[in-house]
Amino acid sequence: MINDNENIRTTKGSSKMAEGIALQRLAESQLPEDIRIFCDQYATYFINRHVLEWAKEHPIEAKVMAEEYERKMQGWSNSIRARIRYFDDIIQNAATDGFRQLVILGAGYDTRAYRIDSLKNEIKVFEVDNLSTIKRKKEIIKEIFGKFLSHVTFVPFDLEDGNLWEQMKTAGYSPDLKTLFILEGLLMYLSYDAVFNLFSGVARNSCEKSLVLFDFIPKSLADGTSDSEGGDNIRLCTAAAGEPLLSGFADGEVQIFLSELGFSNVKVIHSGLYREMYYNGKNTERLVSSLLFLASASVGNYSEFEKEEACE
Repeated sequence: MINDNENIRTTKGSSKMAEGIALQRLAESQLPEDIRIFCDQYATYFINRHVLEWAKEHPIEAKVMAEEYERKMQGWSNSIRARIRYFDDIIQNAATDGFRQLVILGAGYDTRAYRIDSLKNEIKVFEVDNLSTIKRKKEIIKEIFGKFLSHVTFVPFDLEDGNLWEQMKTAGYSPDLKTLFILEGLLMYLSYDAVFNLFSGVARNSCEKSLVLFDFIPKSLADGTSDSEGGDNIRLCTAAAGEPLLSGFADGEVQIFLSELGFSNVKVIHSGLYREMYYNGKNTERLVSSLLFLASASVGNYSEFEKEEACE
């Protein structure tokens, strides 16, 4: 990993990155049903209406911009969308897999608590992000539904600061319940200390067989030593959005890092595998980026074949 103290996150208002990911979800959802790999009916609400109006009035220019984005960062968008689908699949089965809580760290404009039916009645959802992003999201949720949904609790918190777990417990989080933690599009924007504190905090404040689902980038992309697959452009793009790349893992490092913190069953899914999972049939020509890895790890040192015993 790296810890680049010369780079700092500059976003103070609601996250530009959160809106950018919502735009990715909208773009995928607008593809024909036999091509798209997921559908998010709420994504459009989280995008600046002026952006949507401009795209509607200037379809050719919008298409050229999208093609230029792909040319500069080949496969990056498709990797982000594969990440969304992969996380969707695991979250969709959370209730039947015995999870009682879902904690979305750096939730941004995530809509899973509202579009995945299995979450609505059986799982308590905690959405954690900075105050300004939470405030804006609550306004949008109120606009969509006319109310806040009872199974969702918003937890305003800056993941670079303070004691998250005291605030989580105050919000109703129970460390004794089997919990699925989502860290989507998050680690790469946090300092090394914040990443360490986040994972060690999860290990200390959750029961065994809870699961952490996350993604990460190579150390070489974060520290600027590699420009493969448009790495320089990815760094410029994220920095322009106010969230520069700060942390990445070298080959094989994430497994060692997590095992030392008390995690087990660390699984890393590389781009070739998730491309095979989601981009087949009519999607076989869609490229992905080898710079984005998907991963999961279980809390506690145990075999994945052991019986459930630790969580309520």
